[in-house]
Amino acid sequence: MGLKGKLVSQIDIKSDGNLFYQIFRERPYDTSVTSPGMIHRVDLHCGEWGTVGSVTLWKFILDGNERVSKEMIEAIDDERKTVTYKVIEGDLAELYKTFKYIISVDSNGDRSLITWTLEYEKKNENVPDPNTMMALCLALTKDIETHNLAQLN
Repeated sequence: MGLKGKLVSQIDIKSDGNLFYQIFRERPYDTSVTSPGMIHRVDLHCGEWGTVGSVTLWKFILDGNERVSKEMIEAIDDERKTVTYKVIEGDLAELYKTFKYIISVDSNGDRSLITWTLEYEKKNENVPDPNTMMALCLALTKDIETHNLAQLN
């Protein structure tokens, strides 16, 4: 069994994909409003919101426990509507040598396809694949969609 891995999941949403992209590109702190049961807060640690190299501190619930993760925006591609976050400290960094989230939005008319890619390298073979983290990402996507659709009504 390898220590490096990649999980990819896609979810179709009815709300505006551009709004979804802007949240992860510029306003990740809004996730604590759209999904307060999962994301407790997101604070800017250094840099400026929405810029490559900026660092945010996330407090969230995973597997029933509050976790923290310090993450740096590694890349932004506005043309492809993709943001890459790299975990640099926190609970995930204790389990994984490397851990990245890649969030990609493909908008087509009134529907958008959100792709979450988790790239990781485990510190040892006893570390589980981050399936529960992927489940959190997908649940967060649904919460953001629900919130965005409610704002239209």
